[in-house]
Amino acid sequence: MDKLLELEKLKAEMLANKNLPLKTNLVFGEGNAHGKVLFIGEAPGAVEDAQMRPFVGRSGQLLRKCIRDLGWEEHDVYITNIVKRRPPENRDPLPEEIELYKPYLTRQIEIISPKIIIPLGRFSMNYFLPDAKITRDQGHLFKVDLPGRSGFWFVAPMLHPSAALRATSMMNEFTKNFKKLPAMLKKVEHLPNS
Repeated sequence: MDKLLELEKLKAEMLANKNLPLKTNLVFGEGNAHGKVLFIGEAPGAVEDAQMRPFVGRSGQLLRKCIRDLGWEEHDVYITNIVKRRPPENRDPLPEEIELYKPYLTRQIEIISPKIIIPLGRFSMNYFLPDAKITRDQGHLFKVDLPGRSGFWFVAPMLHPSAALRATSMMNEFTKNFKKLPAMLKKVEHLPNS
């Protein structure tokens, strides 16, 4: 089946599921369904909720600028969040909200089948690496087994862009690690079974 059609079916399924928490707009994701790189944030903010697009607010502008600075195009990657509706007052997503949205994220990843996944921030990082620490593990490449399936994902956690916007030292870390992504992607593409 065509990946775009599969993603549309998954989105329709989420819209029909009245048991999912949070009742704001569904911000499913956007980009290239055949993309090699998948960015995953935590949850939409107010601007994302209003536009029903991921990473279009201030932190999204930073993310998209960094993507372009690598010589990549925004439409060549896929961008989404682990929780696909805005929590009230832009609070962190709750563990039970993450758990209920996880199966949809898993299916979204399986459909897109990226070469490398970039979790942005600790909540999306912990989906793949539950014992990781964002300050310690950002900018490193990990091979992660697929839960309940044969195979693996390559995961490179990064600071969330909103954290990078809070302090110069964090911005320096974010941009330094972001510049490693093309080399990581190249490495992954040359590994067997990737």
